[in-house]
Amino acid sequence: MGLGVGIVGLPNIGKSTTFNALTKAQNAESANYPFCTIEPNKAIVPVPDSRLGELAKIVNPERIQYSTVDFVDIAGLVKGASAGEGLGNKFLSNIREVEVILHMVRCFDDENITHVEGAIDPIRDIEIIESELIFADIQQLDKKVDKLHRTSKADKTVRATHEFALELKAHLDEIKPVSTFAKKDDPMFEELDKELRFLSNKTIIYGANVDEDSLLEENEYVAKVKAHAQEVGADVVVLCAKIEEELCGLDEEEANEFLADLGIEESGLNKIIHTAFEKLNLISYFTAGVMEVRAWTITKGWKAPKSASVIHNDFEKGFIRAEVIAYEDFIANNGENGSKEAGKMRLEGKDYIVADGDVMHFRFNV
Repeated sequence: MGLGVGIVGLPNIGKSTTFNALTKAQNAESANYPFCTIEPNKAIVPVPDSRLGELAKIVNPERIQYSTVDFVDIAGLVKGASAGEGLGNKFLSNIREVEVILHMVRCFDDENITHVEGAIDPIRDIEIIESELIFADIQQLDKKVDKLHRTSKADKTVRATHEFALELKAHLDEIKPVSTFAKKDDPMFEELDKELRFLSNKTIIYGANVDEDSLLEENEYVAKVKAHAQEVGADVVVLCAKIEEELCGLDEEEANEFLADLGIEESGLNKIIHTAFEKLNLISYFTAGVMEVRAWTITKGWKAPKSASVIHNDFEKGFIRAEVIAYEDFIANNGENGSKEAGKMRLEGKDYIVADGDVMHFRFNV
């Protein structure tokens, strides 16, 4: 889909460990010193979905294909990154390319793992990172304002955009993120954001990285992160990155048994993946045949022809109609034939908005 989630945070808070666990591979070096991640690591992560397994029990396909989310592990930022400190703007530009930010926050004490700021304080850490995003946005906007100013005298439209940009700059100068700007619905804002891709306007998920003891009993650090997240309207996922990495070497049955022994129903990583998928405004529809049972990723609200295009562009160009069976009906009636006999298959046209979990077959003519 070309949509991604960037994992950010201060050095030594568990970003690369989380990334390793997400990808089920040790392809992001974890080390007890800042900047161990020098180039952003990218991975395509499958979205866990038990519905595919239930469809496969009926269809008995050769393979199963899951929806995916792109994750990017971005090097640890430090105070002053927007001014070039640490690895600086190189990594701020990496964040600009993603749609959602997974902001990892250290919520555990461990004297053997150094903290770049010298002590554990999750709210201070959050403020450091998010202030750097605002400072980077100010730099970008300053350049745009100067450019608009040079041409505004001769063009009324440019003049209006220049005045609007100055309003936004005044907001940022108060160290307020773009996400709280009052005029975000204005078309001029949409144009500016499309061009500049404001960092402080991106959706944030907080990943509270805890030790094993705090997975079941919330510690004071997690409580502070949750309180902050509630204020800004963000989601929080609590996980122990070290345990999640240990789970990588286990098969599904062993992993479920391990989690059960810990008293946990679902891994923190699965929660992160599902939350990211939702925040990216994505859903899945299914195709179910003997070759494969597959989840196809689309943006929520897409109509049938556009949804068909993710299989092949010809499906959209030559779209005739879609055969649709709701997932629950497909399971309840033991597959396509049973659903047809029960009158649960619908023929939908070009204006049909695809629902999450639809089992679909497209008819087209090119």
